[in-house]
Amino acid sequence: MRLDPRRKNRLSPRSRNLKVTGAAACVAAAALLLTACGQSSDGATSTATEAAKVLPQKTTASPSATADLTEAQQERKRVLDATEVTFDDAATTAVGEVAGGKLVDLDLEGVDDDDRDESPSPTGTGSPTGSPSPTDAASPTGSPTGSPTGSPTGSPTATGSPTTSPGAEGPVWVAEVAEKDGTVHTVRINAVDGKVIDARVDEDQDDQDKQQTARWLSEATQTPEQAAKVATEKKKGTVTSVSLDDNDGNGVIWSVDVVGSDWKKTTFDVDAKNDTIVREETDND
Repeated sequence: MRLDPRRKNRLSPRSRNLKVTGAAACVAAAALLLTACGQSSDGATSTATEAAKVLPQKTTASPSATADLTEAQQERKRVLDATEVTFDDAATTAVGEVAGGKLVDLDLEGVDDDDRDESPSPTGTGSPTGSPSPTDAASPTGSPTGSPTGSPTGSPTATGSPTTSPGAEGPVWVAEVAEKDGTVHTVRINAVDGKVIDARVDEDQDDQDKQQTARWLSEATQTPEQAAKVATEKKKGTVTSVSLDDNDGNGVIWSVDVVGSDWKKTTFDVDAKNDTIVREETDND
């Protein structure tokens, strides 16, 4: 009996080729899967990045500088932002209205609380008291910001009748100019265009007022412009008031108000004989 020869356990060339092809397909599929995962991850990152770009950044708005100012400081800023005529120019204009006159007081209305409630008289008297007051003094050399918006009380016209509404003419310089005998004239000047609104004798003066004014002027060897210069050298800013006054029986002084860049007002009492500062006080309101 012939036995069949034992078959060898080996793959045929066809089977081997099929196996190799299958393995290659698996490897390719795995690679494709990894690539797809990577692309998916990159796509998610890209999408997140684009979303971040679209979402607005949260910002904390800081309050404006004006919001931090007191009511008095806001009013000073408002008036000075609208003022075009400087203290020096207003002083020159005022003195020019009175032959041989000398300035004893010049004040920018609306800068101080006391000024806001004052309204000129529609009658011929129109003016303050005969003797210069340190609080009603007038203004500085050069203005730091420019000019004030809107103005204080309205002023009477040359005919003696008041303007149609308070502040209609804008910010106003109010000056007191004295003759040699002490007779005071009140001169109102538009602080925007520099034109004289009204000029008249202060009829409220009596002989004693005139004598006092004449005496103070004779004792003051320094001009209001010199006093304003001394004050602004000590504190940079805009002079809003200069007034001749008595120094508690120790001679005469020029009281000068200066408003700085912080809109605070500092009052300097400057000796009217030697230009030295004898007192200094800052209003933090």
